Amino acid sequence: MSEQPSGGVDEEKRATLRRFAALGAVAPLAKLVDTDAQSDARDAIAGYLSTTPGAHFSKIRDDLSLGTGETQHHLRRLVEAGAIESFRDGEYRRYVPARRFSTFEKRTLGYLRRSTPRGMLIALLRDPDVTASALAEDLGVSRPTVSKYAKELDEAGLLSREDGYAVERPETVLTLLIRHADSFGAEAVALAGEADALLRYDPR
Repeated sequence: MSEQPSGGVDEEKRATLRRFAALGAVAPLAKLVDTDAQSDARDAIAGYLSTTPGAHFSKIRDDLSLGTGETQHHLRRLVEAGAIESFRDGEYRRYVPARRFSTFEKRTLGYLRRSTPRGMLIALLRDPDVTASALAEDLGVSRPTVSKYAKELDEAGLLSREDGYAVERPETVLTLLIRHADSFGAEAVALAGEADALLRYDPR
């Protein structure tokens, strides 16, 4: 068994932190966060959230290779400094840059960070006439799962179920998907490539 170079994991962690810290250092309100030996981690979290708004605690911790206590400490400091804010989304607490998103946008980000609701919204933005059965087949889930999330999205104000399914405020949902496409995966990236046609189309 080959021996891993000493400090290899730490070097990888530092590289990840530096990459996101470069974004965080130029983010609005970054100057509110005091600078000390741990400021790279806080800048990295701020930078990460500028590209991945709506991420929950565990995703931030894991993607930045931080410890649980370390993540809790830095998130608390960033919230106290007014650089980021958090909101409750079911069993998750999600984080976004402060004062950048409306209540509706934060609610939307919460659902876009979940695979099945995101897939449903993307499919409906592409084809407002797609049926629940087709959604279930395309997403590889059961029809009851589609119905469950459709009810949740309806109650959250993201979906209308009056005559089939229709995305509410589609321009806002589409804009969030396009702006942060890389953080939502391949389907969102593909959707971004269709943005011009979709923005010209009014499903209403």
